[in-house]
Amino acid sequence: MADDDGPGILGLRGVGFAHPQGPRIFEGVDLSLRAGQRIALLGANGSGKTTLLRLLVGLAKPTTGTVRLHGAPLTGSRADRTRLRTRVQMVLQEPDDQIIGATVRADVSFGPVNLGLQPAEVAARVDEAMTALDIAELADRPPHHLSFGQRKRVTIAGAVAMRPQVLLLDEATAGLDPRAVEDLLVTLTALADAGTAVVLATHDVDVAWTWSAETLVLADRTVRRGRTHDLLTDAELLTGARLAVPWGAAVSRRLNRIVLRPDEV
Repeated sequence: MADDDGPGILGLRGVGFAHPQGPRIFEGVDLSLRAGQRIALLGANGSGKTTLLRLLVGLAKPTTGTVRLHGAPLTGSRADRTRLRTRVQMVLQEPDDQIIGATVRADVSFGPVNLGLQPAEVAARVDEAMTALDIAELADRPPHHLSFGQRKRVTIAGAVAMRPQVLLLDEATAGLDPRAVEDLLVTLTALADAGTAVVLATHDVDVAWTWSAETLVLADRTVRRGRTHDLLTDAELLTGARLAVPWGAAVSRRLNRIVLRPDEV
């Protein structure tokens, strides 16, 4: 897959990936992420969405090709790992796999404290992140006493407190009720508007349709990138990727006209 956006903040160059003694999942993937982008990463279960995020954040190594930060290939050195950790954050699908603090404030503080920041800077970042995720009133609560949706917000706040240039989220809307999904997407839009590149991996085509400006579709060991409206009205592409047609595209077909997404009005 070609991507001619240039180096951007974070990218892949000619990346292929296969598990040991397993089939190749990706081949020849080029990708760049730029400040302020809202990108949905779509694919059926087992298509490799999580693997692609893990490659971008350095939790997996490509079989071929390179991961690049500001155009420079990452070598896996300690210095490179530190550079990546301070610029790129990933939020896992299951919040309990990521929460380690005894209180919400302690958990959100973990990353900034480990950066060696001064206490005043840590406090400022934590308060800012908790406010952005609407969990400030939960600061002194034990995370395991919170609802699933609240725990997801805690994990996202912990990532946001690192002030990343790129935020990667794995199925962040899964398990949330419709109101919680709407609130979360508003928050992610605000982060993108402030300059963070936000990539949301999901199998929910309706979430991608309503939120993202661009979409990545995983199918046949490649990553197809384009405007969300263009890709999610491509019936052949969606069929090949084992994805459903989003409601907006279905309405477009029925009315035989284009139904604009909210950001296109």
